[in-house]
Amino acid sequence: MLNISHNQLNKKIDLSQFKSGQNLMGKVYYKYFNRFLLAAAIILFIVLFLPWTQNITGQGVVTTLKPNQRPQHIQSQIPGRIEEWFVQEGDFVKKGDTIVRISEIKSDYFDDKLVERTNDQIQAKSSSVTAYEGKVEALNRQIDALKEEQKLKIAQTRNKLMQSRLKVQSDSIDLEATKTNLKIAETQFNRIQTLQEEGLKAVKDVEEKRLKLQESQAKFISQNNKYLTSQNEVINARIELSRTNAVFADKISKAQSDMYTAQSSGFDTQAQVTKLENAYSNYKRRNSLLYVTAPQDGYINKVMTGGIGVTFKEGTELVGIMPANYDMAVETFVRPIDLPLIHINEKVRVQFDGWPAIVFSGWPNVSYGTYGAKVVAIERFISSNGKYRILLAPDETDHKWPNAVRVGSGAKTIALLEDVPIWFELWRQINSFPPNYYQPEGNKTASKKDKK
Repeated sequence: MLNISHNQLNKKIDLSQFKSGQNLMGKVYYKYFNRFLLAAAIILFIVLFLPWTQNITGQGVVTTLKPNQRPQHIQSQIPGRIEEWFVQEGDFVKKGDTIVRISEIKSDYFDDKLVERTNDQIQAKSSSVTAYEGKVEALNRQIDALKEEQKLKIAQTRNKLMQSRLKVQSDSIDLEATKTNLKIAETQFNRIQTLQEEGLKAVKDVEEKRLKLQESQAKFISQNNKYLTSQNEVINARIELSRTNAVFADKISKAQSDMYTAQSSGFDTQAQVTKLENAYSNYKRRNSLLYVTAPQDGYINKVMTGGIGVTFKEGTELVGIMPANYDMAVETFVRPIDLPLIHINEKVRVQFDGWPAIVFSGWPNVSYGTYGAKVVAIERFISSNGKYRILLAPDETDHKWPNAVRVGSGAKTIALLEDVPIWFELWRQINSFPPNYYQPEGNKTASKKDKK
């Protein structure tokens, strides 16, 4: 029984003669199962040669295509205190609608008439600028008058100097004439005196010639005095000319100094006016910031800083708003090894969370519940999760994306690459090779041109 003995029973007795032996020995085991395995092997062999689309899968979220369409937090540009709310969560607001009214918390802006008083200061300073401008104009006219008077006075003094010089010439001629007359009188006196000593002339004639000689000497002294006086007048005229230049130069310099001082004061006042105008514009702008308004049409998502009387700093997030009009997109992430395989305008299939789908990643044509998309942007720097961010937009040639999909919901993406046989894909997966590296037709053409 245990085949320990060499005396085997099945060789001496034919078990097929018995009914139970016939049931056991004549039965063919696994006949249908073997046929199934054979058919499955044939089908599997055929399937290995079917086309398979290589793909890159990723996880992403629904976002918006443009940055100004994404959810945002409204902040206050100035610190303040919440006074009144005009909205609540879930409300729809239009661009410019008031969301919250705040009040000032800085003592520099407590004055309710700060803008009006600043405007009054601007007007006063502007009047000062006008006054300084008038003073500068008056001083300019004064300087012009002094320059004109200087010209006339100098011309007058020069004429006087010329007259003095001419008088000197005239007196010098008269002096020479008196000298000549004096010499003649001396000669006549000497001659008449000699004749008188010889007895030819009377004493009376000598006395007459002496008197005439004395008169000639007196005229000579008088004319010499006049000549010296004329020279003094020339010197005085020259001194007067120099003094006139100095006096008017001093007056003009003083007037110019006053003019420059007025101009400097005017410029300083003008700078103060500009500074006050800047403060006036800032105060007006700050008053407008006491009402926080909606930057665009949208829905109030969440109030970040609630309550009445709550104070906050500048830049504090007050409420979150979701724009009403936006273009949907999907941001997904791919591994760095797969990044060279992604190109702009490349086709991608998207499956949204909450939407039933039957997905065959290698056979996109038979997938159900996926939507077409295309690559519009590829991040140039790796994200914090160690992958590269890809932005996808709806494909206009495919089915329209569902309207009920909301921004922030999850999505699965499948980037479609090259078509290969299934056996090749299995071989690639077993060996952990990356998908086939290829370039789109446009890139290939550009590369050939660059080589040329």
